[in-house]
Amino acid sequence: MAKKQAVDARHYDVVLSPHITEKATLLSEHNAVVFKVANDATKPQIKDAIEALFEVKVTGVNTIVSKGKTKRWKGKPYKRSDSKKAIVTLMEGDSIDITSGI
Repeated sequence: MAKKQAVDARHYDVVLSPHITEKATLLSEHNAVVFKVANDATKPQIKDAIEALFEVKVTGVNTIVSKGKTKRWKGKPYKRSDSKKAIVTLMEGDSIDITSGI
C-alpha cells in the first residue's frame, strides 16, 4: 500500500479533472488513468498529487501537451488555449475509480 501523504491545496491545483475518452478507457486495461493537469505541472508534482489524492502508488507519468488550434468565428481568428494531459501508470493491484468524486 502507498504511504499516507497529507492532501495539500496545491494538489487540487495540479490535477484538474479525469479525461474520459474511448482511448483513455482502453488504457485502464494496462492499469493507467488519464487526467487533465495544469499546463505548468511537472511529472514529480503530478505523481505526488495523484498519490496524495487517491492513496495509490504511481509507477510512471507520461505527459502530452496539446497546442491550441487557430480557428475563425464570424471571420475573426482566435486561438484555443493549450492543454496538458497526464497518463498515470499505477502499481499492480491499485486502481482509481474516476466516476466518484475526490
